[in-house]
Amino acid sequence: MTITGFESTGQSAGENVLPPRQVTAAEDLDAELRALEDGIATAAPASAVPAGEKTDEQAGEPVRRRPLWRALTWQDVLAIASFLAVALFVTAPLWLNLDHELRDDPQDQAFFEWMLAHGARVLTDGAYPFFSDRMNYPDGVNMMANTSVLAVSLPLTPVTLLFGPHVAFNVFLTGALALTGASWYLVLARRLVTSRLAAWVGALLCTFAPSMISHAAGHPNIVSQFLVPLIIWRTLELRVPGRAVRNGLLLGGLLIWQAFINLEILFMTAVGLGVFCAVLAVARRKRHRGETFAFLRGLAVAGILALAVLAYPLSVQFFGPQSYQGLAESVRAFGADLGSFTAYSTHSVAGRTDLPLTLAQNPSEQNAFFGWGLVVLFFGLILWMRRSAAVLTLGALAVLFAAMSLGPSVHLDGADTGVPGIWAFLHHLPVLNSAVPTRWAMAIAPIVGIVLALGCQRAADLARTQPHTRGPIRVAMITAVAMALVPIVPLQLATVAMEPVPAFVTSGQWQRYVDDEHTMVTLPLPDSSYPDPLRWSAYTGQDLRIAGAYALLPTQNPQDPADHTAAFAPPWRPTSGLMASIRQGNPTPEVTAARREMTLADLRYWKAGVVVLTPQTRDVEMLRTMSDLLGFRPTWTGGVWMWDVRDLVDDPDAVLTAEASS
Repeated sequence: MTITGFESTGQSAGENVLPPRQVTAAEDLDAELRALEDGIATAAPASAVPAGEKTDEQAGEPVRRRPLWRALTWQDVLAIASFLAVALFVTAPLWLNLDHELRDDPQDQAFFEWMLAHGARVLTDGAYPFFSDRMNYPDGVNMMANTSVLAVSLPLTPVTLLFGPHVAFNVFLTGALALTGASWYLVLARRLVTSRLAAWVGALLCTFAPSMISHAAGHPNIVSQFLVPLIIWRTLELRVPGRAVRNGLLLGGLLIWQAFINLEILFMTAVGLGVFCAVLAVARRKRHRGETFAFLRGLAVAGILALAVLAYPLSVQFFGPQSYQGLAESVRAFGADLGSFTAYSTHSVAGRTDLPLTLAQNPSEQNAFFGWGLVVLFFGLILWMRRSAAVLTLGALAVLFAAMSLGPSVHLDGADTGVPGIWAFLHHLPVLNSAVPTRWAMAIAPIVGIVLALGCQRAADLARTQPHTRGPIRVAMITAVAMALVPIVPLQLATVAMEPVPAFVTSGQWQRYVDDEHTMVTLPLPDSSYPDPLRWSAYTGQDLRIAGAYALLPTQNPQDPADHTAAFAPPWRPTSGLMASIRQGNPTPEVTAARREMTLADLRYWKAGVVVLTPQTRDVEMLRTMSDLLGFRPTWTGGVWMWDVRDLVDDPDAVLTAEASS
């Protein structure tokens, strides 16, 4: 069996390295598994060293490895191109129909388009990056507490300015998938396995697993995992002695970068790496003395750098204006159904889109849908490579994350079993109270991808060193991989035609009514069921300031002042609640003098300059009610009904009276 890798031989990167050592099938399997374990733990394949010679590590010198980004071969280019091709296939409906939006999660698409406009505004207008009042005026939105994706929106500013936030969103989503695949492939191929095919198969699963595709239907920040394999690689490199500062600075930089993409993914990665490194440190303590001290020194450097840079942004997130303390109890109860682990996602070819989704909270949270084939293959590979402490630790991590993903109470096939999950004892803790438990299942996919790559590598080595069984080995591995992966091949994202931005906004007519002293109030105000005004604001580069919001905001409950958990909309106000109720189909209430007074108070609170209503569900009822409240009819212009309310808002003596004309 051949296990190859790269270590310093005193030659430059362009010179020939020593040939790999051949390990015959008759040699002890334990030696092979120890080499495999060392390869994972050092983030590099085991080295080929002539017998009797010491490696640099054994001699006490730092181990030199070839750079991850060395010259790409044609196989590497082909592999990376394949990830881009699959990413384009998945997102093709968005590119082929630029007047469409994601069907399953349009509210989050509008939200991220607004965030992309915010990033552009930070660069062009010098806007404060961590807070904004361009939405939810006058209270504003805490950008750090709302996954502002500054690490993506700032670099994408040219695209946002040239083509608009809608196209920038498509670039964001497609690029996130393609870059994640390329990153996983390069780390696997350069540091964990020697077979490019094994690295490619593992990277495909890490990138296009059902959980990744389900989140691609609205959460580009979550599928932007291109830094995760790099963080894993640089964390494992901390064990190399003599490079604590260099390795720590590199890891710290990656942690900072990821923090401005998605803190939830960073936290899950940190938990997984922490458990893995702790277990491997114990397992390797006799054969690799001194690793722990080197690792801790590098980790300290990374932690100091990350804390120094992130201290202020995190203080804004947790203690700044519009910060909150954990998610609502209902969201913290989102757990993965135990039956979903062997089921197939509606985003996979084997999934059933014609059946109601009963094993997940919504289409975007299908985090645990691996299917029977992949579950059997994963545990089969763990059993096959069970003599490796690293592989066993990866298997245990997958089981741990699966248990955490079940939530406070275990559900099976849609029914609550009444059995408490381990999350019942964790979800009240600080930081953990801001995590969605079902998403821990999403962290299993990279583990499965790594184990799959290692399994394919070992099968390739067996086939190469045992010619008499080469055919059966290859057939068995190809069959097993195909049976596991073919059913979860991703489908294209589903889209629907979106409501166009009204001409009242695109033509700039709104500028006559909205300025630094006034906002636009839409009917209904924006929320999870009506996010369109966020896209209007993004279209104008956030020059258009709006009342209301779809964002994570602190709860303001007069009956429970101590409740500071997150809500997905601003606190209830009479006018916003009334219009939302009408749009939902409830009867139109009688307009009274008291209601008129509350409406005027709301408009003054929002500093409204104009109230607008677009053609939509129950628009006639909302039009009549608002006209009765204001005392005058709107003007139809630029595709909207428009009420100019500046005089009412600016005049402290103004009052709302009964409608003056029919």
